[in-house]
Amino acid sequence: MQNKGLIKLFAVLFALVSIYQLSFTFIASNVETEAEIFAESEIPESVENFTQERNNAAEQYLDSIGNESIFAGISYNTAKGKELNKGLDLKGGINVILQISVGDLLKGLANNSKDPAFNQAIADAGEARKNSQDSFLELFYQAFESKEGASLASPDIFGTKALSDEVSFDMENSSVKPIINRKIDESVTSAFEVLRERIDKFGVTQPNIQRLGDSGRILIELPGAKDISRIQNLLQSTAQLEFWDVYRANEFSDYLVTADAIVSENIKSETEKSEETQVEADEQEETETDDLESLLSSEDEEIEDFSKSNPLLSLVQTVGQPQGPIIAYFAIKDTAKVNSYLSMPQVKSQLPAGKKFAKFVWGKPAKDSEIIELYALKGNRNNEPQLSGAVVTDAQQTYDQVGRLAVSMQMDGRGSKIWEDMTGKASSQGSQIAIVLDNIVYSAPGVSSGPITGGRSEISGEFSIEEAQDLANVLRAGKLPASANIVQSEIVGPSLGQEAIDSGVLSFGIALIFVLLYMIFYYGKAGIYADIALVVNILFIFGVLSGLGAVLTLPGIAGIVLTIGMSVDANVLIFERIREELAKGKTQAEAISDGFKNALSSILDANITTGLTGLILLTFGTGPIKGFATTLLIGIVTSLFCAIFLTRLFIAGGGKKGKSLPFSTGITKNWFLNIDIDFLKKRKVAYIISALAILISIGSLATKGLNQGVDFVGGRSYTVRFEQPVNPTEIQTKLVQDLLSVEAKTYGSSSQLKITTNYKIEEEGTVIDDEIQAILFNNLKEYLPGGMILKSFKVGESGNDEKEFGIMSSIKVGPTIADDIKTASYYAIIGSLIVVFLYILLRFRRWQFSLGAVAAVIHDVIIVLGLFSLLSNVLPFSLEIDQAFIAAILTVIGYSLNDTVVVFDRIREYFNEHPTWKMHKLINLAVSSTISRTINTSLTTLVVLTAIFIFGGDSIRGFMFALIIGVVVGTYSSVFIATPVMFDSVNKKGIDLSTTVAEEKGQVNA
Repeated sequence: MQNKGLIKLFAVLFALVSIYQLSFTFIASNVETEAEIFAESEIPESVENFTQERNNAAEQYLDSIGNESIFAGISYNTAKGKELNKGLDLKGGINVILQISVGDLLKGLANNSKDPAFNQAIADAGEARKNSQDSFLELFYQAFESKEGASLASPDIFGTKALSDEVSFDMENSSVKPIINRKIDESVTSAFEVLRERIDKFGVTQPNIQRLGDSGRILIELPGAKDISRIQNLLQSTAQLEFWDVYRANEFSDYLVTADAIVSENIKSETEKSEETQVEADEQEETETDDLESLLSSEDEEIEDFSKSNPLLSLVQTVGQPQGPIIAYFAIKDTAKVNSYLSMPQVKSQLPAGKKFAKFVWGKPAKDSEIIELYALKGNRNNEPQLSGAVVTDAQQTYDQVGRLAVSMQMDGRGSKIWEDMTGKASSQGSQIAIVLDNIVYSAPGVSSGPITGGRSEISGEFSIEEAQDLANVLRAGKLPASANIVQSEIVGPSLGQEAIDSGVLSFGIALIFVLLYMIFYYGKAGIYADIALVVNILFIFGVLSGLGAVLTLPGIAGIVLTIGMSVDANVLIFERIREELAKGKTQAEAISDGFKNALSSILDANITTGLTGLILLTFGTGPIKGFATTLLIGIVTSLFCAIFLTRLFIAGGGKKGKSLPFSTGITKNWFLNIDIDFLKKRKVAYIISALAILISIGSLATKGLNQGVDFVGGRSYTVRFEQPVNPTEIQTKLVQDLLSVEAKTYGSSSQLKITTNYKIEEEGTVIDDEIQAILFNNLKEYLPGGMILKSFKVGESGNDEKEFGIMSSIKVGPTIADDIKTASYYAIIGSLIVVFLYILLRFRRWQFSLGAVAAVIHDVIIVLGLFSLLSNVLPFSLEIDQAFIAAILTVIGYSLNDTVVVFDRIREYFNEHPTWKMHKLINLAVSSTISRTINTSLTTLVVLTAIFIFGGDSIRGFMFALIIGVVVGTYSSVFIATPVMFDSVNKKGIDLSTTVAEEKGQVNA
């Protein structure tokens, strides 16, 4: 091998750089361990909220020594910023995808146009987006242009004064569209910058914020974040601050009575219509219900009668006499119902004279309160506030005159003048001004001391110090240009992340030890050199990950472990070829040289095909799947370097000066020698077996289907851990009463469930998230210690015995993004098949090889899908079809191709070396010669996967199961499907490849 010195230099430098990059992780980890020890010594176990206090003490310790030099001038803060990033599933935290409302942006650009065609097009685009892969803008344009004579440049739409420099009234729609596209993109960029500034001020370490194409979506990953609800509010708050004049309670008391009567009459009319359509069976059921109701007490009957005859007033809570600006009090759970009543056209038509544009808005409820206030703002024809928050130039957390937490604000000159006029009017009339943030009334104070000059104002209310700080933060950072809804989220508790690290390290260690020992067992001293190269390869992988700032996830660890198993394949190919050359009587030096040269083609082809599927994963995947693809691709590159160059350096050094270097042990010396099996003769039996497996799989897929996870159908999924084992059927029965559609399954241990529901998945906002968590709390509190949820609890006398129960992690996927994920998954699978077909066609120059490879891959995918369908709800772990499963399918495709390409490479080699042989004989001998490589590689990979499957954690068990099936089926198909299909397709064309090769070489076929 040439340039040995250069390769040695590069390897040493690469290793030193990797060690340097990983040193930051080592330093940060050591300091954090010291902080935990300090916190445990400082905070006695008897302290209430021991865990929280200990975390606070640890954070204070880290803050105090953050800039002190620890080693070679490296401080903790420096090391923390450069350490190997751990993903959400390893560190805990939150991962969300925010959808910036393009509809809101369009309305803003059109100055909130009232044009019916414009607003209807936005509504139509919103509906069409649920079942379309087109962008919102494209759907809006389609809906708008379907209306006759619709012009985007109309003065009532985008031909406004604000856009007059770019849009003229006579412009065609095709000319206006690029302008609108650019303006929308600028607005999304503005939203991105606002969110980044908010997150930076929040103080989360190693946040990841990025735009996702031109969809208006923004990905935000905050590993290690603990206060999840606070972050959700911070991200979704538009900071739409408004100041409104507000009506007094006595001005709307009569209206509520009138509205109640109208709602009652409307419900009564609908009920009568419904009763007219009842069949006799329903009448019988009604009779039985009447019999049951006769058992109720008279008091219950009176309450029920009042609720029926007074649907709105019966919801009013008598917590106090409404006064000042508070119209009435209601239960938080009834807000949706009240909104529907007040929005009825018949009810709105009864608004008092002069109050036709009144706007009903809810207040901000007190902490842990179930009651909320209703206000009526003095709206106008344009539904605009008297003063907006755009005039605010600064904001900070402070305290009001009675010591309550508040947010103080400073306005600009224009705002100061309007504020002075508003407060002066309120003072003289004895009225109030409502301070509204994101359509929630935070406070509605009166003004008793005359007009307020200077532009100073204050928001007070039921704040915690964190809420006040966050509110000041978002007001300083600026408002979002449009509403931002969480369309996908994943939340992982810190203890679950630590468990994932422990299980990942355990599986990694077991897999590595097995591979190292097996290589020594099978290849002797040469196996030791391969092991050294393998350990160096692992160092390179982690060094590259750290240097690139990539995020290590649990699937990423699986990717590294899988790389270890698959990287052995390169060494196995090399060693097997060297053994073959030695068996031909060549000298050791010649055998090593020829072995490396002959194995190179197979190694490159096998790794390139796997790398292509990894690239497709990286392109179409999201979150943890990108982590898996990243580590897989890095592992392929480093494995190739270590196997082709480092292993050869070690072997050349071990065999120099005539030293004997065995490539087997006494036990394995004669394994797999002189194998000559007629594989093609058995192909008909294989076809029958595979056809039966495929038919059964397709039958199950057609009848039973697949258990699609929330990634593909939308919904919310919660992993809940209980103190004792629970019955999933019992839990599901309790929850279905409130969540309507819910599924509870054992997830891992018998004391842990995965609870999935699509309840109100079409609705956005943290209010729905809070409602579902409240439902979970109310139904599950009897199964949790102390009736609590979302908290950790100490058990036993020592803080080390602390355990965590409740919601350990949660996932939310909106229906629109679920459809996008499903479509991207289809593209990924189909794209990988096309890429594979073309690559093999390019490399082998005959479509028959491509056909055989693709047939084997399709065979493998169908069987894996079929087994997941057949065994769903049978095996004691989740077999959901989600993004991780798609990653598994693509990995199976890559592995199957890896195996197939090695066999095809040997067949091609035999064609070139023995052009006069009959094709049947040639193919059988070629396949037989690869059996030792196939068994060794498949065995090591299977053991590696099994180690991850058993010890790698519940969240990737289904993922590993798919890979295990894929390796088994892929190994089988490369020999019994890909090769026979290639052979038969050649025969049907009347071509003998060996004849073709002989003719090309000018020889005669024997």
